[in-house]
Amino acid sequence: MNLSQARAALSDARRVAVLTGAGISAESGIPTFRDAQTGHWARFKPEDLASPEAYFRDPALVWEWYAGRYRDVMAATPNTGHTLLAQLERQKADGFFLATQNVDGLHARAGSERLVELHGNLTTARCEVCGHIEDLPSPQDFTPPPVCSRCGGRMRPNIVWFGEFLPEQALQASADAFAAADVALVIGTSGVVYPAAGLAFETLERGGTVIEINPDETELTPHLSFSLRDTASKGLATLTEED
Repeated sequence: MNLSQARAALSDARRVAVLTGAGISAESGIPTFRDAQTGHWARFKPEDLASPEAYFRDPALVWEWYAGRYRDVMAATPNTGHTLLAQLERQKADGFFLATQNVDGLHARAGSERLVELHGNLTTARCEVCGHIEDLPSPQDFTPPPVCSRCGGRMRPNIVWFGEFLPEQALQASADAFAAADVALVIGTSGVVYPAAGLAFETLERGGTVIEINPDETELTPHLSFSLRDTASKGLATLTEED
């Protein structure tokens, strides 16, 4: 498949499923989890900050880490890649589905609505007692830990931690959408984190087209229909241009 054929496939597709990873948010200045472990945080291992055991051992430390990341994402803005996906959603309407591995909320802020966040969202918290999810207050007004407005229980970051399962409904909805997709886009993800990385094969196994946008070759690349070696925003702009 060449670029012209990839453009035509996307343009003609009635059902489009998209998976995004850290690469699309990098252009908004959002560091990956490990890239954010600088300064004071460099001495901690990931599981010291992002696991149920870490939270049980020292919830204040974990909330300090996530409060800092929350401030960072709220200071960022969606980039052209986020905006182009929101535009594609409006074109495809009910035939569009977006699954993201990112936790920064930038897709929603760009206008995406047919969206699942497989790894949670930094801008929300989940009650440890009743499971209620609600938005965090603005960063300047936020003092962790938040308290549930429904039951008064302590709330934890609404993030899927190491050792936890992805939300079952979101994962099933993603699998169904990719299985039904005429075209799937895999954008800015390394393709090594499963089960999300396996979504592309749901499309391929049913005869659909999978297009990758990534500056680097990934473990998925040899299996896919076409790859654009570019950033998310530039790759999406190239892919959605008319010949």
